[in-house]
Amino acid sequence: MKGIHDRKALRRKTRRVVAILEQTLGVPRQKKGLPNPLDMLIATILSQNTNDKNSHRAYTSLRKKYRTWGEVARAPKRSVISAIESGGMANQKASRIQEVLYVLHQHYRRYTLFPLKRKNNDEVLSELTSLKGVGVKTAACVLLFSLRRDVFPVDTHVHRVCSRLGLAPGCRTPEQTFDAMKSIVPRRKAYSFHTNLIRFGRKLCRAHNPDCGFCPLYDECTFRGKIRRLNKRKTRSLADHDFMLLDNVRVSRLQPGGIE
Repeated sequence: MKGIHDRKALRRKTRRVVAILEQTLGVPRQKKGLPNPLDMLIATILSQNTNDKNSHRAYTSLRKKYRTWGEVARAPKRSVISAIESGGMANQKASRIQEVLYVLHQHYRRYTLFPLKRKNNDEVLSELTSLKGVGVKTAACVLLFSLRRDVFPVDTHVHRVCSRLGLAPGCRTPEQTFDAMKSIVPRRKAYSFHTNLIRFGRKLCRAHNPDCGFCPLYDECTFRGKIRRLNKRKTRSLADHDFMLLDNVRVSRLQPGGIE
């Protein structure tokens, strides 16, 4: 029974945290037109181990250089590396992208992930994470940002903040936090909560020198290293919306039947 009560307490706390973040940072809204799943998958692979602005430059460069994913799959690897070098780890990411495209073409006879739309969340996670270089976070981003599923991705920012808030006790990795948060994130709040936690983690709850004195979640926080310091900045400065790559992946004009 204790575990059930603990889970209920975590749900209540998570609802409070979501509400405080929305009051402080606003309620993020997804765009009406969403990118197709393969565009999102490639963009998320490019976002690994770099910041959103660099990965966006790499993604934009890749799309300008090649008209279709088929062209990317057949291009010399060195040419793909050149297109995405601004995103860092270009050699490794070029290999991952081309291998993913090869596997998808072998499976679907096309460069596409549109069949995922007919599958449930667990099936999508299983299929995507079977691809080399695609982890749970990347798969969850495809679900949330492309398929508009109520799935809560956990990256390093989200994992850190959830840990400090005591929402995912005992979780040592983003993957563990992803599993722990599944049952406590309020329904239809995955996008808002994920987006605001990333903004919050970048601006205040940084890995080093978190700005605890300006934190609207100070009373909810269980982080032993928190320190209340006076801070003269105004709350409205927190409402600046950081650029996020996965909200800025261009919507492809190609329809399912037109994918090469």
